[in-house]
Formats: sequence, structure tokens, C-alpha cells
Amino acid sequence: MTTEETPLQGPRKRPLRKPEWLKISLSANDHFARTKDIVDKHCLHTICSSGRCPNMGECWSRGTATFMIAGDICTRACRFCNTNTGKPLPLDPNEPANVARSIELMKLKHAVITSVDRDDLPDYGANHWANTIRQIKATCPNTTIEVLIPDFRGRTDLIDLIIAAKPDIISHNMETVRRLTPSVRHVATYDCSLHVLAHIAAAGVTTKTGIMLGLGETEQEVCELMDDVLSVGVSVITIGQYLQPSRRNLPVEEYIRPEQFERLRLIGLEKGFRHIESAPLVRSSYHAERHL
Repeated sequence: MTTEETPLQGPRKRPLRKPEWLKISLSANDHFARTKDIVDKHCLHTICSSGRCPNMGECWSRGTATFMIAGDICTRACRFCNTNTGKPLPLDPNEPANVARSIELMKLKHAVITSVDRDDLPDYGANHWANTIRQIKATCPNTTIEVLIPDFRGRTDLIDLIIAAKPDIISHNMETVRRLTPSVRHVATYDCSLHVLAHIAAAGVTTKTGIMLGLGETEQEVCELMDDVLSVGVSVITIGQYLQPSRRNLPVEEYIRPEQFERLRLIGLEKGFRHIESAPLVRSSYHAERHL
């Protein structure tokens, strides 16, 4: 990301070698084991494991996790994502209570909930989402809640169900810049995601989004995305390095240096974001408790 006009890196033939700054410590301790035991015991899905998050060791060792509801099979096939794609199973009516009980057992101060896309359902899973939030609030009244929601095909009546359940933060990821969205995401569009974020922010809820770098974007495009989401009311953004989870996913075009992430953090703060997490290993829910 040396200029604003040129892509971060052009076409290449061989996979790039990971740089030193992306080496992570897969630490494990008693908190990690307890978290894993609770997740396994209650048959829960976490984006930590299904998304092969590089921070899973750190987060689970702190006794935290991001729960993925509505199953582990997605109806979409975004090219950056490692979640299984296909025909999902029916929703588990016990899942909201199981997630809430698990959060209680983990003694979480801040819980993050996300989900697969459920385009197979008439309401795209929105009522299940709302039930889960309400169950967590009833079971764990002192736990703050962040939700990372799908786009619900842009239907504001369904987004309103999430807003009415009163989570503390509602997040929806832009994922990448406008030019790359058609080749990176499946079904979702750049403008639909902006529409979703605008509707959340208009309701007065803290609104958050996240993007990945290393897919071939330019700094100018990233700055334009920042301007777009700020204009609709987003106050928190996460910026991290895209890591290819499997051979079937998009290749990494460039590994962005830590100082370039810091440069974007400072640019974003100057533009007006209230909080920014920007570093190679940052993911949507990384240090999420700081975003309140």
C-alpha cells in the first residue's frame, strides 16, 4: 500500500510466504480447556474454529469466544470464507438457551454472536437471532452483547427485530472495497451492506463494520470505504489481514505490513471513527469489549 493509485500487488503465480509478523502463538491454558469443554458439551458452533481465526488461542485462553448460531452450514459461498456451504439443517430451538447458559458458565462480561446466512428461511433467521439475544439478556443481565449480523437481504423489517432485542453493538461487515465486492462475496452487495449499516445507525445503536486487506485493494479504495461507512453512521471499524483458509478460497495478493495498518488506523481516527482496531491479526470480534 505504497500509493493511492496502484493495487497493493499485481497477479502472481506462486502462493506468498507468510511474513514474520503473522506468526502466532497457539497458547492453551485452563481457560482454553474450560471454554472448549463448554462449547463441545453444549454442541455449540463458534466462528473461532470454523473460521480458523488466528486469535482463537488467545481468546479462548482468556475464556472468551464468538458464538455462531443457526448452524454451521451457510447458504452462501463467499470466496474468502471457510464455513461449509450447502443445505442447512433445521434451526435448533434449544440453541438460544444453550448459548445463554454457556455464556453464563464462561462468566463473560462481553459476548459476541454471529451466524451463517440462512437464505433458506422465510425470515432468514431473524427471529432466531432475536430470541437468542433476549435469552442471553435474561440469563446474563450483566453481560454486554455484540452481534455480527448477515444482511438479511436488506430487509429493514427483519433488521428491526434485531434492534428491538437491544444488543449493545450491532455489526455488519463490508468485508472489502466496492470494486472487489463482486469477486469476494456471494449474493451480498456493497450498497446493500451500506443500507443495512445506515438503518442500524439511524436507530441510535452503536454501529460497527469490518474489512480485510490483502485482496488487491488500494489505499484510496480503503479510504473511500471509510468515508462511505462514516457517512451512514458507523463509528467502529476493524481492519485485518486476509488469510487464505484453504486452497479453494481466494489467494492472498499481499501481506500488508504492520506499519501500514497503523497508518490506516490514524487516517481513520482523523476521519472521525470513534474506535479502530487495525493490525494484521485483527478480526471482527478481536478485543470487542473495547468497542463499547
